[in-house]
Amino acid sequence: MQDKPFSPATERNSQPILDVIQHELQDAKSVLEIGSGTGQHAVVFAAELGHLIWQTSDLEENHDDIHAWLADAELSNVREPLSIDVLTAELPGKSYDAVFSANTAHIMSFAAVEKMFSLVALVLDKDGVFCLYGPFRENGEFNTTSNAEFHRLLQSSDPDMGIRHLEDLDRFAAIGNMQRLRLYAMPANNFLAVWKKMRPWDSHDNT
Repeated sequence: MQDKPFSPATERNSQPILDVIQHELQDAKSVLEIGSGTGQHAVVFAAELGHLIWQTSDLEENHDDIHAWLADAELSNVREPLSIDVLTAELPGKSYDAVFSANTAHIMSFAAVEKMFSLVALVLDKDGVFCLYGPFRENGEFNTTSNAEFHRLLQSSDPDMGIRHLEDLDRFAAIGNMQRLRLYAMPANNFLAVWKKMRPWDSHDNT
């Protein structure tokens, strides 16, 4: 077994996330993960979702960690990481039935979050889904005082970081013809939001 990084938070949230995406990705054949981090999620989810191909991605400096996890797991349905910086990324060269990302939006800049949604909209097939896990604000409010404190901590470290408003995320999604269908409450005051890439005729206003 190779030495590899370990994230206790990822260990804790993997099962609750899996419980949701097993349903949301049941018809998917290919998934792009944006910000694979240590690679733990990719290994856990690909092992349980054997019907699909899980494509990892992250900044180049995180690839060694992902390689270590993938090498130990030896899964045939998970792919070596692509180099993706959402601010500068070129398209991966193919489309996907789904995109997944966890705990990324609050540590990205606001501009990077907008770029991520633009990238997702471009690589998603029609009817594909984008599953985004993490803390969010809704109607301008934090769901807990601990998340409000977490937001202040993030901003004190880097003013570009912070817990995002769902309304902003929905606006970014709409630009790419995506619509939020579901919002799951998750442990540790987090959420998992699911947007769907709509077909052109589905988004027309018939009023």
